[in-house]
Amino acid sequence: MPSAEYGMLKLPRDLADLRLLKDQLAKYVQVYPAKFVLGYCSIYIFMQTFMIPGTIFMSLLAGPLFGVKGTFLVVFNATAGASCCYFLSKLIGKPIVTWLWPERLRYFQAEIAKRREKLINYMLFLKVTPTLPNLFINLASPIVDIPFHIFFLATVIGLIPASYITVRAGLALGDLKSFKDLYDVKTLVLLFLIGSLLLVPTLLKRKRIYEWDVMSFHTSLWRWSTR
Repeated sequence: MPSAEYGMLKLPRDLADLRLLKDQLAKYVQVYPAKFVLGYCSIYIFMQTFMIPGTIFMSLLAGPLFGVKGTFLVVFNATAGASCCYFLSKLIGKPIVTWLWPERLRYFQAEIAKRREKLINYMLFLKVTPTLPNLFINLASPIVDIPFHIFFLATVIGLIPASYITVRAGLALGDLKSFKDLYDVKTLVLLFLIGSLLLVPTLLKRKRIYEWDVMSFHTSLWRWSTR
């Protein structure tokens, strides 16, 4: 890349910056595909690991640069970065999270404690829907003792719907006027619907436990009455 063009590179802060960056990088994706993918992944994972704002722009950029298959690249980068963030928080994150979000952390810990038996379903729900910010989930998960294998699996699967929507929006970057167009009401309803379906096994299990408790109570009452 000529030095004159290299000087124009910067992390985008709005959609106008993103369109200019896309125009600058489009030809280099074709000429140096391996190097470009390596650089893209390195920047994305670094930003995700150290909680640097702007990964949404990187996800949008995947659309025009890599096409729909960029979804897999976004999911890979987001999962790798979230995993690094998880272990970073495990080492030094507890005092920071406790100081920044004390009430939210207590709520999250209580919810996790209630759902230990079906934790994967609850984590999938959180990753699919915007109920809690992904930044908070990544930082708080090791603090509330969510096993890494559950966190990893929920992240890989849970990020697919939102990543696909973002990459598709990046393909129509010229028509995108604001982030409100990215996550409109229909999109949010769809994400919550997918997340709710992931909670069905947990709800069914609770119903079976309730029915078993009621049946046991009636049986005990009948035995007591026939003595």
